[in-house]
Amino acid sequence: MKEILKFVRDLAQNNNREWFNANKPRYQAVLKQWHDFCLELIAEIGSFDPDIAKLTIADCTYRIYRDTRFSPDKTPYKTHFGVFLCPGGKKSMHAGYYFHLGTGLSDSYPHAHMLASGNYCYEPAVIPILREDISDGWEEFSSQVLAAADARFAIDMDGALKKVPKGYPADAPYARFMRLKNYCLVAGVDDDFVTAPHLARRVAALFRTTKPFNDYINRAVDFAHSH
Repeated sequence: MKEILKFVRDLAQNNNREWFNANKPRYQAVLKQWHDFCLELIAEIGSFDPDIAKLTIADCTYRIYRDTRFSPDKTPYKTHFGVFLCPGGKKSMHAGYYFHLGTGLSDSYPHAHMLASGNYCYEPAVIPILREDISDGWEEFSSQVLAAADARFAIDMDGALKKVPKGYPADAPYARFMRLKNYCLVAGVDDDFVTAPHLARRVAALFRTTKPFNDYINRAVDFAHSH
């Protein structure tokens, strides 16, 4: 990962087509390293989540080229590498396991290195189902799902509603989960974590603890898809 990390940091300082084209062989070399890592991660997570074992590189990785059409930021390239492993592939709208290698030069997205379980994009019908499931089954959700996750994971409140929706008590123990629009657990990691040996094995070990969370979310996703 050290070569990939060095590349994204250099790219962040030279985010233009001239530099990128001059360094295209270097990019192709680190892209192969990234894909090799992703295949290893698919195998590691697939050992405890069979739906993931079926995925291909095309199912779970992203292009480095940014879509700048509607963005004030016109830099042409992403300065991170990400892989999202979920049942049916990255466009299925299922919850899954996302690993993100950024520049590591900031604690904010997209620069930070991170692991995330869940998804940031659900069909509208899924959210009411999750709110009902969590509020009605809070004891199960808190003691068997949230408690299973490694302590480094925290619920991502980014984009949450400011107030608890009508129909749910604002002082309930599950109140903040009613405010969510994106159900996701996030853990930040540092350079030492991403550059140490056996990264795929260590990432998978952390994600294993969030499988109950993804299973819980995907139960609602599948229910919404079937109705």
